[in-house]
Amino acid sequence: MKTGLVLEGGAMRGMYTAGVLDVMMENGIKVDGAVGVSAGAVFGCNYKSGQIGRVIRYNTKYCRDPRYSSLGTLIKTGDLYGVDFCYHMIPEILDPFDQKAYEENPMDFYVVCTDVHTGRPIYHLCNKGDANDILWMRASASMPIVSKVVSVDGYDLLDGGISDSIPVSWFMRQGYDKSIVILTRHDGYRKKKSKFTPVIRALMKKYPAIGKDMEQRHLKYNASISKVRKLERQGKVFVIQPSSKIPIGRTEKDPEKLRMVYDMGRKDALSQLKKMKDFLENEDN
Repeated sequence: MKTGLVLEGGAMRGMYTAGVLDVMMENGIKVDGAVGVSAGAVFGCNYKSGQIGRVIRYNTKYCRDPRYSSLGTLIKTGDLYGVDFCYHMIPEILDPFDQKAYEENPMDFYVVCTDVHTGRPIYHLCNKGDANDILWMRASASMPIVSKVVSVDGYDLLDGGISDSIPVSWFMRQGYDKSIVILTRHDGYRKKKSKFTPVIRALMKKYPAIGKDMEQRHLKYNASISKVRKLERQGKVFVIQPSSKIPIGRTEKDPEKLRMVYDMGRKDALSQLKKMKDFLENEDN
């Protein structure tokens, strides 16, 4: 039986996921594979490298640094989150990503991106943690409009959440019988159609498939939530999600608020720790 981990995105709501993952690492909870979407990819990779505390550490330290994220960076480079600073300066110098530990960990780590020409999800195995894998992770977290299209391995890509926000169905087709699903929205949340859809389609007119995806995103997301709940009732997934609404935006810059969301993730994970372990260890589910 293969056990897995499905990590939803949500930009800075991903601090919740970081809190959950740190508790899992502290308590020796391991799985055979994981799939991360957007923030679930760029933050979740630290679970494979075993770096407890790294996500909350560098985010609270640099979230207000204009090199990390700023309107100026967006205007100057076309990316709200500074590529040089976020994907080179931090992981290579300021708070090094442990590529060696990442590669040596036998757990498979997948990321989800969206092909801008077809609008379809692309699932990619990132098991080395090298520059090419980091590029795939960056593509998974490249939000439309505020990020440039990322070209890698013959694909032109943007945020995986556009096409498959919660890839639990795909993961099951890869043979993962039981998975922990970490959501960054509270129980009962359902996505509504964005009132900015016409604007998004206009701004993304070069890539009509992305505009169409964005128009239907609420339907896909809500269908994924329904699927997760069905699998939960069947005992095939174990869901961890915020016990209350996360009170921050996607681009939150207040380190105290980021810490609060991280602590919420830790609290929820600790409260469900025994149930989580029992779920993974019980082969009768």
